[in-house]
Amino acid sequence: MADFTVSSLLALPVRLHGIQLGRPVDVLVDERGERVVGLEVLCGDGARRFLPFTVARIRPDEIAVESALMLLDERDLDYYRARTRRLAETRLVDPRIDDRGSVHSTRTAA
Repeated sequence: MADFTVSSLLALPVRLHGIQLGRPVDVLVDERGERVVGLEVLCGDGARRFLPFTVARIRPDEIAVESALMLLDERDLDYYRARTRRLAETRLVDPRIDDRGSVHSTRTAA
């Protein structure tokens, strides 16, 4: 997949071998808002976990992971939250993400 909108990414389930583990609820980017660091995932047990973008395989119908251990627990999520920004905070309008995690947008909100 070459690139995708944030809204389409957030609509995909996170799955391990076809078994749904959760859904992404937020995109965390570096301080400059240029690269995706990972996804905040709301899992089936109600916990929020961190999924590093580099280990996620974005497919047309899912975000695939090779192991449930790739979903880091809430302590790790807190670590990444403190060192990143939510993509929504960048004020980009209709941002797109390429398969390497670079964030692109043609304009910013006023």
